[in-house]
Amino acid sequence: MKILDNGICAIDSVKVSGYREGKYGVTIIYHENSTAVGVYTTNQVYAAPIDITRKHIANGNISAIIVNSGNANCYTKEDGIKKGLELAQLVADSLNIPVEDVAVASTGVIGRQMPMEILKPVAEKSLSQLDNNRESANNAADAILTTDTVRKECAVEHKLNDGTVFKVAGICKGSGMIAPNMGTMLGFITTDLKVPQECLQEALNKSIKKSFNMVVVDGDESTNDTVLLLSTNDVEGEIDDNFQEALDYVCTSLAKQIARDGEGADKFMEVIASGAKTEDDAISLSKSIVSSSLVKTALAGADPNWGRIISAMGYSGVEFDPENVSISIGNRDKDVVIVDKGFVTTYDKPELLEEAENIMKEKTVIIKVDVHDGNYNATAYGCDLTCEYVHINADYTT
Repeated sequence: MKILDNGICAIDSVKVSGYREGKYGVTIIYHENSTAVGVYTTNQVYAAPIDITRKHIANGNISAIIVNSGNANCYTKEDGIKKGLELAQLVADSLNIPVEDVAVASTGVIGRQMPMEILKPVAEKSLSQLDNNRESANNAADAILTTDTVRKECAVEHKLNDGTVFKVAGICKGSGMIAPNMGTMLGFITTDLKVPQECLQEALNKSIKKSFNMVVVDGDESTNDTVLLLSTNDVEGEIDDNFQEALDYVCTSLAKQIARDGEGADKFMEVIASGAKTEDDAISLSKSIVSSSLVKTALAGADPNWGRIISAMGYSGVEFDPENVSISIGNRDKDVVIVDKGFVTTYDKPELLEEAENIMKEKTVIIKVDVHDGNYNATAYGCDLTCEYVHINADYTT
């Protein structure tokens, strides 16, 4: 697999744009007659654009996506639907496509009506800049950001077993309100490989489970989560597992970028749970640890308090023998084993706690737990919880 440098514009036939004025931005993604599938928030309070997009994507075909930042268009009732469709119609008229072929996504403050007098001119400006180049890819990735501090993108080239070369590329936004059951975010992924709608949906569901659904920043699930996957149908080949591998890579890369850019975050945390009886058990264990406010604050303070880790495992809902657990704190090069099958190593070697503390001062910390009860494993992604997170969210609407 080859990592590509040109973001979502790695797919040659896709045109994108992005433009913003202040906190309001609009991104457009355009490829006529794309096969499309989506996954959305499981929050029962969901935004108007999700209603619109679900209907427009039901036949498996769209030509464009319009995404706005600065306003979530959520809890806006009939006016929210009307204004979301206004933006879709603006795109449809500009590109000469049916309004039903336009998907809509929004991110920003909940419970406020869309300021169309601001957003429509921003959308028109964005539409006028549609292109396929590095600058367009940058603009598209930037215009959807809210409290994010960096753009998030990934693109790869891969081969099917029959030798067919294809690409997968995507952008996303996400920094706060990040929880499992769709790791709260907007994501837009494209591929030039021709994939039937049912297969495309199955592939996206599998990737979501191991990527965006494994990200936790603060445990709050958004009302606007949307991930859309588009196939331009430019390349034909015998679909095999290599497509899933490329899609998984892009989704996991984007998920990690969200975790690294968590609101106020200073450190990235990877939690690997292994030795579980089932995959669901491994997922629950890793998510429980990465979601723990006490683990996250310990990470912020570089405190190797493994008691918080095993406590989070204990309330995960997974049955395991606490006397047969192993826990380590490490980085890419080294693991410091704190608990070895129930034996606390630091009783005899207190210097191990100092080693673990030094590792926890680094920007990337890897926590591994093993319940020695089976062959399943899972990895969750998160970040530390800092005072800056409180400041950002205390002042979010003022």
